[in-house]
Amino acid sequence: MKRRSFLTGAGLAAAAGAVASPAIAQSMPEIRWRLTSSFPKSLDTIFGTAQTFARYMAEATDNKFQIQTFSAGEIVGGGQALDAVQNGTVECAHTPSYMYIGKDPTLAFGTGVPFGLNARQQHSWWHFAEGQKITNEVLARYNAIAFACGQSGTQMGGFFRKELNSVEDLKGLKFRIGGLGGDVLAKLGVVPQQIPAGDVFPALERGTIDAAEFVGPYDDEKLGLVKVAKYYYAPGWWEGGAMLHLMINLDKYNALPKNYQSIIFHACEAANNWMLAKYDFVNPGGLRRLLAQGVELRSFPLPIMEAALKSANELYGEISAKNADFKRAYDSMVAYRGEVLPWWQLNEYAYDTFMIRTRGRS
Repeated sequence: MKRRSFLTGAGLAAAAGAVASPAIAQSMPEIRWRLTSSFPKSLDTIFGTAQTFARYMAEATDNKFQIQTFSAGEIVGGGQALDAVQNGTVECAHTPSYMYIGKDPTLAFGTGVPFGLNARQQHSWWHFAEGQKITNEVLARYNAIAFACGQSGTQMGGFFRKELNSVEDLKGLKFRIGGLGGDVLAKLGVVPQQIPAGDVFPALERGTIDAAEFVGPYDDEKLGLVKVAKYYYAPGWWEGGAMLHLMINLDKYNALPKNYQSIIFHACEAANNWMLAKYDFVNPGGLRRLLAQGVELRSFPLPIMEAALKSANELYGEISAKNADFKRAYDSMVAYRGEVLPWWQLNEYAYDTFMIRTRGRS
């Protein structure tokens, strides 16, 4: 009887194993995707975020979900990343949504707009207000879905060949700048230029442009802009906290097992934190090195900041009158900003201001 019971039990266990194994295998299929970045490999923090995300995906799935990363230009140009996702040339892309305001200006809010939110506020608005929802409703029209996957923090205002003293100095200025920031400055007489990262230095050196912004000291040093323009301005009010995204072909995403969809979300969040932490670590050293090379730091004069804010608000009103999705995103961002800034002023800003004022006292 004991032997019969044992064999029966063993048979049941084997049968259970035969059923369970295929179920597990089905939930962890072997998947190979390609990711195109909007950035060159030389910008190791931004491009490195895509690589970090891919590594997290592999580690979390025992190497069953492999994502091969390609820099801008290897498959498509940086500005065509969303197109490549939409048409299935690649399964996913690492790119900022504001690169695609030509498709719909609402996509500017996913990355951040002039005089918008800082890094933490942008992340909060994305997850807990309407940022993610609105952005992905627009992207669904292009067969894509986006996840927060990178953050630069507040960017610098860029390198200028001449010093800025008044709003008049902006007139006719040829400035390499992307997103809605270019449209805001155009109202003040600036001639915005859309130039890929690799072409910025020669354009500034030849005088084709008068100024250029990119990200911050660490990346700006790599571009060598200090060699041809010595005035370095702050802050980059058009990118108070620039968010990047993993954009995935919607059909490909919907076909994934639910556990893989969950892993993508968490890998994106981890990569987002990695990028911001990396920039916070490397930018101070980058700034010191730029100062040693003779860069002259400047803050945008208050009249320029005030004029740019007025221009931005006018632009948002004009676009909102023509685009209901843009108005919805703008109203949502403004409402959130109105709620968060008093708290920020009371606590975060007060603490940071005190620590900055008393630095060196240890």
